[in-house]
Amino acid sequence: MDIFTYNQEGLRPGVTLNPELQVFEIVGKSCPENVVEFYKPILDWFDKYSENPNEKTIFEFKLEYYNTASSKMLYVVMQKLEHIKEKGKEVHVRWFYPDDDEALEEAGEEYKELIDLPFELIPFNSEE
Repeated sequence: MDIFTYNQEGLRPGVTLNPELQVFEIVGKSCPENVVEFYKPILDWFDKYSENPNEKTIFEFKLEYYNTASSKMLYVVMQKLEHIKEKGKEVHVRWFYPDDDEALEEAGEEYKELIDLPFELIPFNSEE
């Protein structure tokens, strides 16, 4: 399985999808100019990965900010993770949010309600 990486740049989040190292994450700010175009290769990667996923996948979201269009794409990523769970694999989501950002905490709580996966909300000190 290929490794997928985007470096965080401006309003594009950093993305690492590395089954060998078991690193699956989206970090930073997600406000790319064309959200669908940005996330399409990520969703395509998940389609391939779901054919032969790891026994356990822990996906981490550590976003400082994202726009409405990105929120829909993040939900689609989570749906792809649900599909992997339906194949009998173990899947966990970790939603990191700045400890002083109620909106991102609430967004995590909303995603937790929408998806059928173990979902952990983890505050972090935004000044570190």
